Amino acid sequence: MKIKEITYVAMFAAVMGVLGQVPPIMLSFTPVPITLQTLGVILSGGLLGARLGAMSQTVFLLLVAVGMPLLSGGRGGLSVFAGPSVGYLISWPITAFCIGFLLSRFQTLKLQHVLLINLTVGILLIYLIGIPIQAVIMEIPFLTAVKLSLVYIPGDVLKAILASFLVYKLRKHPVFSRSLATSYSYQSSKNI
Repeated sequence: MKIKEITYVAMFAAVMGVLGQVPPIMLSFTPVPITLQTLGVILSGGLLGARLGAMSQTVFLLLVAVGMPLLSGGRGGLSVFAGPSVGYLISWPITAFCIGFLLSRFQTLKLQHVLLINLTVGILLIYLIGIPIQAVIMEIPFLTAVKLSLVYIPGDVLKAILASFLVYKLRKHPVFSRSLATSYSYQSSKNI
């Protein structure tokens, strides 16, 4: 890994930590809070690509696992990986990888491509992994967990729209696009 790539991975792990400092919105009917960190997951995949995006999320989760209180609400340590939100946490590196992988397949990237990937793959994948694990840990029926998770959809759609706009604009910016050009070409040559 090049120094530049390590820097990007560390930078996005830090972005996740900063987003975790925004207080969560706790709901009375579910222990899984509404946070801004989903925005960071989508941005990391869209801006860093599959490999580096997944690495940034993995590094972030490792920092959380060793006890750094970087999750929204100041949570950290191994105990968060035994709670109802563990499925959502596990989905973050996978989601960043899939977003980066799919966006790298477009020859000409348009805003609607980014938005489509972020809304379908980004949000849907987090739910596909998070909801079943939440149901198992909370010992509730799967459909009940799905109903509980409906409250997150409006906020996640807004985060996906914001992330799409940022990814589209930043990837077109000459400074940013030049600095990541080698990273994307490396990923394509490795046939992720």
